[in-house]
Amino acid sequence: MFPLTEENKHVAQLLLSTGTCPRCIFRFCGVDFHAPYKLPYKELLNELQKFLETEKDELILEVMNPPPKKIRLQELADSIGNLSQNGEGRISVSQDGSIASKNSNLNVCNVCLGILQEFCEKDFVKKVCQKVEASGFEFTSLVFSVSFPPQLSVREHAAWLLVKQEMGKQSLSLGRDDIVQLKEAYKWITHPLFSEELGVPIDGKSLFEVSVVFAHPETVEDCHFLAAICPDCFKPAKNKQSVFTRMAVMKALNKIKEEDFLKQFPCPPNSPKAVCTVLEIECAHGAVFVAGRYNKYSRNLPQTPWIIDGERKLESSVEELISDHLLAVFKAESFNFSSSGREDVDVRTLGNGRPFAIELVNPHRVHFTSQEIKELQQKINNSSNKIQVRDLQLVTREAIGHMKEGEEEKTKTYSALIWTDKAIQKKDIEFLNDIKDLKIDQKTPLRVLHRRPLAVRARVIHSMETQYVDEHHFRLRLKTQAGTYIKEFVHGDFGRTKPNIGSLMNVTADILELDVEEVLKTAVIHDGLAREICKAAKGLDKCQAHLCVLCVLASNCDEPMYVQLVEALCAEHQINLIKVDDKKLGEWAGLCKTDGGETL
Repeated sequence: MFPLTEENKHVAQLLLSTGTCPRCIFRFCGVDFHAPYKLPYKELLNELQKFLETEKDELILEVMNPPPKKIRLQELADSIGNLSQNGEGRISVSQDGSIASKNSNLNVCNVCLGILQEFCEKDFVKKVCQKVEASGFEFTSLVFSVSFPPQLSVREHAAWLLVKQEMGKQSLSLGRDDIVQLKEAYKWITHPLFSEELGVPIDGKSLFEVSVVFAHPETVEDCHFLAAICPDCFKPAKNKQSVFTRMAVMKALNKIKEEDFLKQFPCPPNSPKAVCTVLEIECAHGAVFVAGRYNKYSRNLPQTPWIIDGERKLESSVEELISDHLLAVFKAESFNFSSSGREDVDVRTLGNGRPFAIELVNPHRVHFTSQEIKELQQKINNSSNKIQVRDLQLVTREAIGHMKEGEEEKTKTYSALIWTDKAIQKKDIEFLNDIKDLKIDQKTPLRVLHRRPLAVRARVIHSMETQYVDEHHFRLRLKTQAGTYIKEFVHGDFGRTKPNIGSLMNVTADILELDVEEVLKTAVIHDGLAREICKAAKGLDKCQAHLCVLCVLASNCDEPMYVQLVEALCAEHQINLIKVDDKKLGEWAGLCKTDGGETL
């Protein structure tokens, strides 16, 4: 059933005679159901011609030299005939990838500039879909967006004033909101075609977007008069190539008086010589997020790339060791790394690891099975002995926010090897075990003052547990409020952290090793390393590491994390590692201990 009624005939005839296409006529007549717009253009024109030929009353049009109705209709019919004779040749893809029309016989609509004529037919949709399929993106749905030239709003405004004036003669009114928006009509037509061609639904919430940008150089100056009348609407903005944006033009059209508009712009608008061109077709996928936990076993590995004044200080980082694999598998353009806190380059992260998340920007592959994620995790772990990841999984953007929530309320557990200048006995450190919820004040450490503002931060040391090593060394296990600077709590940072271990013990103290244990209660404390005769290095990975020549490990050790730690440390410091029967460990090195103090 044809959507127009007798009361629409005057408007339809007026618009058609001035160069408006059938679909735009529907829009100005308030046709808000989809079916008529979806009809092929030739069929639409034939139906409109039949409808107008049944007109009984003569319509007197106040338009300068309008062509006779039958001639005008015949021209449009001929143009559609030419258009349909060689459907596949109407739309072509040039060498630079742009899509253009080859049809020079089409009478271009003076309102939509050919958008609802050329660019919502099946041929155009097929060409766009070919580009989408060639882009290499994985998707199960899509959102389709279009960007029209801003001058279309000016032309629509002129056509509205024309129709409004004509309807006023019949004591009828037409508000701007009564007109079906061009973008709405365009989507009514194209969405089903795209869905059918690509075999996926159109979903406004889809992460995969196909965007088409139209331009019309011939009429680009249509908007310029508005800048002289409404200069406040056209202020330069960053990252905007032109001040004549659609929003700015609409704002000016809402402010300008009708008489001022009619003095500056023809009403009805002139018919253009050519249709719009497609400036670009882009495919993009919203970011996906991968989260997990990482352990860092090296004391020579920063969390993020360490680059100062363009010079890389260390060859790799935790971020790179993980993200390089994710970028390759997800085929993403870039990434953003974040974590729940960070450790210094010389600090290991043990236990159950530090939570991290990576945002993968514009990924081409997004669908993975749980088994594929496990294999990806294993691939990361096999690629380096400096880090290991666990609990790798795809998460939502909202879940990433939870990782950062409550940073100040979190508690973290650390294990540190402390050195003192004065000789100490076991009784000299036992009092630390009794201190609970010690409140300290920390000025921004000198070592980070170049990148963090000067401030005094109140922190809490919830508990401490000591383990005597020798007269100048002891192990300190701390549970602290997140954000506590542990190194500064030990040595005091020249009095900037008060109180500190040095002031509490009345000694000069320093920290030789620091490990983040997080939640795991049985994290390795001792390295479990064989000593060179009776005088080996105190630790494999501190300043005396070069004294270590041999490391032995029980061949039946059933702690994979411990094994990985030892292997990583030996590889880092180029120390020989041998595995022996656990019964012979004592012969090799009686000082090899587990964190529980038992001989291996």
